[in-house]
Amino acid sequence: MEAALLAALAEGAGGDGGRRAVERLARAVGLDAGAPAGDIAEAAQDPERREAVREWGETVADLLAADPRGVAGAVARAMERSAPGSGMSWYDGDHSDFRGGVFLREVVGVQVVIQQGGAAVPEAMAGLPPRPGGFTGREQETEDLLRALDPAGAQPVATLVAAVSGLGGIGKTALAVETAHLARERGWFPGGILFVDLHGYDREPVTADRALQALLRALGTPPEHIPTTTDERAALYRSTLATRADECGSVLVLADNASSPDQVRPLLPGDSRHHVLVTSRDRLPQLGARLVPLGQLGAKEARELLDRALRIADPDDSRVDDDHEMAERLAGLCGHLPLALQIAAALLAEDPGKPVAELVAELTESRNRLDHLDDGERSVRAAFELSYRRLPPEHARLLRLLALAPGPEVSDEVVAALVGAEEPSVRALKALARAHLLERGSDRGWWRLHDLVRVFGADVVAGDAALREEGETARERVLKFYWQWANAADARLRWLPGKPVPERFGDRGQALAWLDGERAGLVAAVGWGREERFTGTAVRLSGCLGVYLTWRRYFDDLIAVAEAAREAAQIAGNRLNEAIVWDNLGIALRRAGRAGEAIGAHRRARDLYQTVGSRQDEADAWNHLGLALRAAGWAGEAVDAHTRARYLFQGVGDRHGEAKAWNNLGLALWAAGWAGEAVDAHTRARDLFQGVGDRHGEAMAWNNLGNALRDAGRVEEAIEAYSKHLEICRELEDWYGEGQAFNNLAIAHKTAHRPAEAHAAYLQSADAYTRANAPTEATQARTYAAELDTPSP
Repeated sequence: MEAALLAALAEGAGGDGGRRAVERLARAVGLDAGAPAGDIAEAAQDPERREAVREWGETVADLLAADPRGVAGAVARAMERSAPGSGMSWYDGDHSDFRGGVFLREVVGVQVVIQQGGAAVPEAMAGLPPRPGGFTGREQETEDLLRALDPAGAQPVATLVAAVSGLGGIGKTALAVETAHLARERGWFPGGILFVDLHGYDREPVTADRALQALLRALGTPPEHIPTTTDERAALYRSTLATRADECGSVLVLADNASSPDQVRPLLPGDSRHHVLVTSRDRLPQLGARLVPLGQLGAKEARELLDRALRIADPDDSRVDDDHEMAERLAGLCGHLPLALQIAAALLAEDPGKPVAELVAELTESRNRLDHLDDGERSVRAAFELSYRRLPPEHARLLRLLALAPGPEVSDEVVAALVGAEEPSVRALKALARAHLLERGSDRGWWRLHDLVRVFGADVVAGDAALREEGETARERVLKFYWQWANAADARLRWLPGKPVPERFGDRGQALAWLDGERAGLVAAVGWGREERFTGTAVRLSGCLGVYLTWRRYFDDLIAVAEAAREAAQIAGNRLNEAIVWDNLGIALRRAGRAGEAIGAHRRARDLYQTVGSRQDEADAWNHLGLALRAAGWAGEAVDAHTRARYLFQGVGDRHGEAKAWNNLGLALWAAGWAGEAVDAHTRARDLFQGVGDRHGEAMAWNNLGNALRDAGRVEEAIEAYSKHLEICRELEDWYGEGQAFNNLAIAHKTAHRPAEAHAAYLQSADAYTRANAPTEATQARTYAAELDTPSP
């Protein structure tokens, strides 16, 4: 409620009727008839008096509508004198939208404007909101909407053309308004464009009854001719539009911000010459509309929006163009959400000397990113809050818990663990997806949240002690679920013939498929171990991932898991667990090519194992230390470490561990130049691996035996060994091992002066390495193959 309007009426700009109206409002809000305009305006904000204020506003609208140029103009001029700009917001001399525009939105809660009017509203082009500044991208969606709006196109009988839906702040209104402007420029709707804001996500959405009343007024229907019931108003609305189509041409009705089909259905014209365009945060499939969902902008479009928004404020502002990298990081922190990008641009525009990098740093370092994405008038948090508070309690709880889930996507099984149920609530998940608060993931049964929705949900949890406890309990359930399933998958990967068959996974492929799908979540969940409540389970989970991550060669993840587990073990004060994770960290570092750091980690693990008296674990640490020493170029020291490991394994009767020690000892001997001794060591390792049924270990031993035989000049025997290695790798779907086998076969064939066989083997090696996510090795193999194609000079 604007005090300037009340002051103008009180001083007589609206005649005696205006003065009496102010007095009636004062009494309606509990004040004396002569109360100051400012006090009346403030009292009118009381939600308990909303209905009385609404009725008063409709009465005043009728008063002004009776004389658009006289009374309304006088009121506008009086408002301008007391508060410049207030009167012109709803009256500009040629076009007054008090019949349903800014005025009625202010007083009654309805905004509706007409681009071209009938008798009661002067013809004008000011009804449609202005084109959105900085609008960019959305080419495909705009094309789809224009194709649907084209009067010459083949349209179904239904008049509802399209429903644009998406997350709050995604740019639905901007797309609809931009498309309406393009349609007007093409002369498609000579009868005018009606724009009505249904405020569907406000605390009191505009009902269809109120929207019809405002639309009828905008179409020139005198107030006294507007029926009292919704059905009668809808019938009059349809007949009025039909008459308008005959007299002026087709009309486009743009119903913005609808939250339910019930808000929209009564607004559908009965004449198929008219078209309706709806925007909503919900998909509204019940309307039978052409559904046009909006997602986040692409990286290029997001950067362009930032640039355009800055150049609107200052055409010479080139900060985005000058630093594309920082601009893209800023766009990423905004989740490529148009509202967030516009706010970020406004924050930069109000501080012309501020580099983009500085805002990026502020958002990155902030404990609450949404606090920064607020320019005083627009707020990402407020946009999300409108959607959140409409959710039923079950759906709101699900959204909060999803915001706490590890990883960028979450499976149905993890959703069930989050909520503490046997099965996920498919109905609730689909409801959140229809509301665009949740998106379908990369595959069926997978879900993901927009980055900023995740931040919003986590903030809601953090702000309430009861919700925090609910969230912590849910995370415990997820961590326990991950540990149980990862432990079963790890058992399947480690399984050897003769051992009990793991129950949860039917074969190795099933275990790998589950681990592949949940990998990001598993790695993130281990990171929870940095919080004391989760240390024990997080460390146990980390121990289930080493074999898998090494097998798939995800060494960055392997290091992240080991680092997080090490911190968790230290927090818990468990020396044995700390030794285990130090050893695992060393393995990860060596695999990543950081042998020097790996040596330090394994020595720390060895010392801790000695302290707690675990001889078998100490043997493992010596064995792993030897591998790191060899990788660092210290073959002699590696021989000593593996020899020590072999003795310890023999002492505790661990034949499998002894096989590993013999195999690694052979590698160290080979690196030291003792090929004959290496052949003997690898032969012992091969036999022991065969004895315990470890096919993967046997494959490694065959490969290493082939290398030692080749260096010893026994090339044909080496080729036979490499062939055995290849056979087992194919059986186990070990693509990296297959790449090694073909690479070594190529070298052996080249040594035996068989270039054609060597060339073919190199190409097969490259293909296998590519499948194994080893692009460097694949490129190298192709290079070697190409060199064989090139004649020697």
